[in-house]
Amino acid sequence: MLAKLEEVVRRWEELRAQQADPAVLADRKRLLEVSRRIAEIQPIVEAFRDYQRVAAQHRDTLEFLASEHDEELRRLAEDEAAVLEATLEGKEQELRLLLLPQDPNDRRNVILEVRAGTGGEEAALFAAEMLRMYTRYAEGRGWRVTVTDLSEAGRGGVKEAVALVEGEGAYSRLKYESGVHRVQRVPVTEASGRIHTSAATVAVLPEAEEVEIDIDPKDLRIDTFCSSGHGGQSVNTTYSAVRITHLPTGTVAQSQDERSQIQNRAKAMRVLKARLLELVRSEQHAKEAAERRAMVGSGDRSEKIRTYNFPQSRVTDHRIGLTLHRLQEVLDGNLDLVVEPLIAHFQAERLKAELARAQ
Repeated sequence: MLAKLEEVVRRWEELRAQQADPAVLADRKRLLEVSRRIAEIQPIVEAFRDYQRVAAQHRDTLEFLASEHDEELRRLAEDEAAVLEATLEGKEQELRLLLLPQDPNDRRNVILEVRAGTGGEEAALFAAEMLRMYTRYAEGRGWRVTVTDLSEAGRGGVKEAVALVEGEGAYSRLKYESGVHRVQRVPVTEASGRIHTSAATVAVLPEAEEVEIDIDPKDLRIDTFCSSGHGGQSVNTTYSAVRITHLPTGTVAQSQDERSQIQNRAKAMRVLKARLLELVRSEQHAKEAAERRAMVGSGDRSEKIRTYNFPQSRVTDHRIGLTLHRLQEVLDGNLDLVVEPLIAHFQAERLKAELARAQ
């Protein structure tokens, strides 16, 4: 592991030198790639330097113990050595996790899609709650959320919503949310008090970087239409909403939250690029996609990943067998109660697989 870490540090130093090279600075695509790779390696370099600092303290303490004869000082040194040894073990584990192959999408922004599933009006109400949950979670982490497309239902429900989530590491935490989310509760429309089961589906796509997707304008059909929903006097009077269709693939994206057609077009293009990037990746990297699906779920609409049970105030994640009786906290945006155990579980699984391959 030590040799691998030293190689990472050497590579990081080379990339830092490249970043300052005038030739790289003049090439936007190359500069973006170099900067991205530096950002990916930086946490490993910092953790390794921290490990080296603690290891040096541990060595100094052991040397002191070997030469010191005062019993009281020796006891203090022994206690310090034990603490430092435990700290070193923790930092070694941290470094092993950091050295695992990273998902290249982890640092990206997210295209979040929430749709009402089976359950009619109750499913639409639950989809609206899911959208609020993700919005509160994102805001709590300092991310920016922009709803680009919203199809509303009765009683404040949501048939479908598409949102841009912008912030460092957004995909790394939200990628576990793709799939079917089931709700069990008494609907507001139920007079007899019977518990119903409904569902909403969530899809989480990494936003494509500008340099990754090159779209020929000839392959696009751009339609404009009147916005629907809230928006003031301009709603239903100006053709500000934009729908973009990628003709070769039939992929569609639209935005109607801005009054400006130009702004809606830009946002729709971001969503379209993310969907096309996902399409390209699924075709070209089937093996990687299969491995990722095995670890974190495919996001397929038929795959139930979590249940929200209101009568028992219970949230259950079926992938890891996690059950929490803190439903309202999760819905209020404290999604880390579920996300943190998911991250820990899948990291442990990946580490176990890496160690097995190394043996």
